[in-house]
Amino acid sequence: MMKERLQLGKRCRGANGYEFRHGTCSFSTKQSFSIDKDDEEREKLSREIAKDWSTVFERRINTLFLTELVRGLSLTLKYFFEKKVTINYPFEKGPLSPRFRGKHALRCYPTGEERCIASKLCEAICPAQAITIEAAEREDGSRRMTRYDIDMTKCIYCGFCQEACHVDAIVEGPNFEFATETREELPYDKEKLLETGDRWETEIAENMRSESLYR
Repeated sequence: MMKERLQLGKRCRGANGYEFRHGTCSFSTKQSFSIDKDDEEREKLSREIAKDWSTVFERRINTLFLTELVRGLSLTLKYFFEKKVTINYPFEKGPLSPRFRGKHALRCYPTGEERCIASKLCEAICPAQAITIEAAEREDGSRRMTRYDIDMTKCIYCGFCQEACHVDAIVEGPNFEFATETREELPYDKEKLLETGDRWETEIAENMRSESLYR
């Protein structure tokens, strides 16, 4: 009887590494990681709970003392006293580049003679096919244009017509305030283009002189 009890009391080791004692319900293992894992999960959960509560308290404090509103107003006051970056258009107008491409115009020489010689280079190079030119021969044998139309509903303001003209007849001036109420006002004829050129000749000539080195 005593011998059998001693044998039951001996520790045995299985192939899976577990140690157990006969006659008992408890067992242990060398890989004792279950307890440590539970402790890590509890610690992680406690940190998350603390973080959640700190977030809640922070929100309550921000709501109570209007800290977000104060931050926004402080940023507004900071830029209120700095230099303004906007202008009060149309009472104030910003500077324009000499290369600005605005309303089209036909130019004349200081003598009043029209510059255009009806070479039709601008008509040929226009990618939108917005230009229509007709020419006739004068009594002195020179060729001058009799019709010059630009359909502004097609124009893309690429500036190719101005670059192609070798006598600087057709240009895009600095005027950008030429909106209309109806589409019927958008097609420009020769008379309208010459009128625009006479009105803006001073600005156009100055811009072309300043950009002459780069043309």
